[in-house]
Amino acid sequence: MALQCGIVGLPNVGKSTLFNCLSNAKAQSANFPFCTIEPNVGVITVPDERLNQLAEIINPQRIVPTTVEIVDIAGLVKGASKGEGLGNKFLANIRETDAILHVLRCFDDDNITHVDGTVDPVRDKEIIDTELQLKDLETVEARIQKVAKQAQTGGDKAAKQTYEVLLRYKEALEKGLNARTVSFETKDEQKIARELYLLTSKPVLYVCNVDEGSALSGNQHVEAVRKAIEGEDADILVVAAKIESEIAELETYEERQMFLAEIGLEESGVARLIKAAYSLLGLETYFTAGVQEVRAWTYPKGSKAPQCAGVIHTDFEKGFIRAEVIKFADFIHYRGEAAVREAGKMAVEGKEYVVQDGDIMHFRFNV
Repeated sequence: MALQCGIVGLPNVGKSTLFNCLSNAKAQSANFPFCTIEPNVGVITVPDERLNQLAEIINPQRIVPTTVEIVDIAGLVKGASKGEGLGNKFLANIRETDAILHVLRCFDDDNITHVDGTVDPVRDKEIIDTELQLKDLETVEARIQKVAKQAQTGGDKAAKQTYEVLLRYKEALEKGLNARTVSFETKDEQKIARELYLLTSKPVLYVCNVDEGSALSGNQHVEAVRKAIEGEDADILVVAAKIESEIAELETYEERQMFLAEIGLEESGVARLIKAAYSLLGLETYFTAGVQEVRAWTYPKGSKAPQCAGVIHTDFEKGFIRAEVIKFADFIHYRGEAAVREAGKMAVEGKEYVVQDGDIMHFRFNV
């Protein structure tokens, strides 16, 4: 199953507006499709200008971008960890995702009621954090009960390690900290930590939904969030959902670019959000480039050449011999593969080569 980013937030923060903007593929390009797996899951094209640059040189029959899955998760209320509102559904859906896009309301508008009466994104963040932390604490305490006896009395090394990992998480969660603030040094500990699937261990991007006037520079609400997440392993993205809705309604790419230029933006917030989601999932892109198609392929950052070959077909990985690699900058500079070869800029790599974002790959294999 593909990796997924879940959009979360309190009611009326602009979460669904952003999802609807994301789901309108023409916000980024005229030809690339958006499709729905379920009513709340979208497969969304990742904007990548490098595809167009390669296509200008090769003039392929088709261009195939890479995609990312975004899930619109039901709004949260206080008490979700105890099943209040749609709490159980919310928590189950978020557990199935690999990363979180946490939308915070950072705009004042008397016509849009806030669920808690006032606009305070730091408080809103803490409400969701607390609910997720409480659920994680429940998970951790239940696991502690299961392994404590083995860890303390027996010679079970794995149980002892698991117990120690759980205790460190328990200590952090009881202090109101997210699980991702806890780091582990050994591979065994890291594996145990991953397999707990804690909600607050997932990577998170805080999406500050601002008014039109704050789209470029942010505002005091954004700065408050920035200060609140110091020490967290998390980033901020500023987006004006109202502007994004207007952009999504424009018919052509040229109209959208003119609109962005008029308000001083180089790129739409939706495009930046999709790219950020892709990065948050730890994904990178390599390309295959020929006259039939120029195509982007997704792989987990740090993957070696055989694993990346397997993204195209499992036979490519099983029978991997070598990879011919051209750096993107070289391909653009020399204007194509033939000139790159002549210049001696094509590298031949083996099984230990770690693929880099933007590499143009050609795999040799034999099954």
